[in-house]
Amino acid sequence: MIQVKGLSKKFDGRLALDGLDMNVPDGSVYGLVGTNGAGKTTIIRHLAGVWRQDKGDIDFDGEEVWENEGLKSRIGVIHDDLYFPSGYTLRNMSSMYRSAYPRWNAERFHEMTRILKLDEKRRISTFSKGMKKQAMFTLVMSAMPDYLLLDEPLDGLDPIVRKLVWKFLIDDVADRGMTVLVSSHNLKDMEEICDHIGIISNGKMVLERDLDTIKTSLHKIQVSFGSSAATGSDPYEGLNILHRESRGTVDLMIIDNDIEEARQIINRSEPVLFDILPLSLEEVFIYELGGENDEIRKLVF
Repeated sequence: MIQVKGLSKKFDGRLALDGLDMNVPDGSVYGLVGTNGAGKTTIIRHLAGVWRQDKGDIDFDGEEVWENEGLKSRIGVIHDDLYFPSGYTLRNMSSMYRSAYPRWNAERFHEMTRILKLDEKRRISTFSKGMKKQAMFTLVMSAMPDYLLLDEPLDGLDPIVRKLVWKFLIDDVADRGMTVLVSSHNLKDMEEICDHIGIISNGKMVLERDLDTIKTSLHKIQVSFGSSAATGSDPYEGLNILHRESRGTVDLMIIDNDIEEARQIINRSEPVLFDILPLSLEEVFIYELGGENDEIRKLVF
């Protein structure tokens, strides 16, 4: 398990991380979600041991990452801003990775270059942005890491390659128990592959749950009691309403309740309309991070 407790970091007097707590279970795919500048990249660079925190603790199954070369050899990282030495080919890079990662898998490296149609002898500087991303995935996955940290990993990849890359990743989670933390703005991808979600804002964790819990406890509903709605009593008493807005006689809400419990509460007042609507991860994200009058949130409902 990756555990982060009370992590804080300042840059030029600005607090980038503010007492952040995070728990990434072993063998899980954990999605880190937040707006630009929320602190996602800062967290990943701390987890990779590139930056040292001002306060707090980072723990990988009982080991600290800072200046821990043995642990770092078990961590694979793909940053948003890729770097390859000038003039290097994929074959040159494979030699570098083989010397740094004791579990380097040459068979997988050749298999991935073949499947992704990457020329091992071609200079990486001549690759497109998407090909460079594929090249980095090939190198990092061939290192057979126990922990994989991904910062916006799929930018520039076409849909077919995205599916191939995710397949390699999910297979390693299933077969080897690899632990993955992925930061991305593509919430559709996150919803499809992640089993845990952390939403951060201004360097703090505002919501951390497994995705199944989100899907079973948070619901989007619309209710109407028509023109004969009861007055003097609250038909929603007992509901934990996270967001509510009205369109004529129809109330649209996000609630944090068991759906059968919500159904019983609402049915007491005999509604003429009661529908359960699909609630996406994008809507959860916008609700958690948008203000009550946020224009973006209004577009969702």
